[in-house]
Amino acid sequence: MPRLAAPLGSLAVVGAAFAYVAAVDPNEPGHYPACPFLTVTGLYCPGCGGLRSAHAVAHGDLGAALSANALAVLLLAGLAVGWLHWTSRAVRARAYSFPVRLRAWHWWAAGGALVAFTVVRNTPLGTALIP
Repeated sequence: MPRLAAPLGSLAVVGAAFAYVAAVDPNEPGHYPACPFLTVTGLYCPGCGGLRSAHAVAHGDLGAALSANALAVLLLAGLAVGWLHWTSRAVRARAYSFPVRLRAWHWWAAGGALVAFTVVRNTPLGTALIP
């Protein structure tokens, strides 16, 4: 089915990336480069712990994934739901349409949540969010 080529191709690429992260443990030093933001500033960026989180998800350890980077887990879950929606529309031969019409305030809210997550994880109140 040619209409499933894009969703299945995307799944293959993401699956290969997850297989690599599952096989090459980011918890062991020397396998991946250090976060440049953390190296320069000493502060955790919103992505810090994302590879460890993906590694834990690939091994089925949701608790470790959430403790490494809760925001990354939420993003992965959202991407999975989006992929399922995309694939179900392709199976039914319907054009893909995003389930929610994104407006400017959605982007502002997402940016605000990202900034808040970054600030909180770098304060004493957010020690649980530190990877």
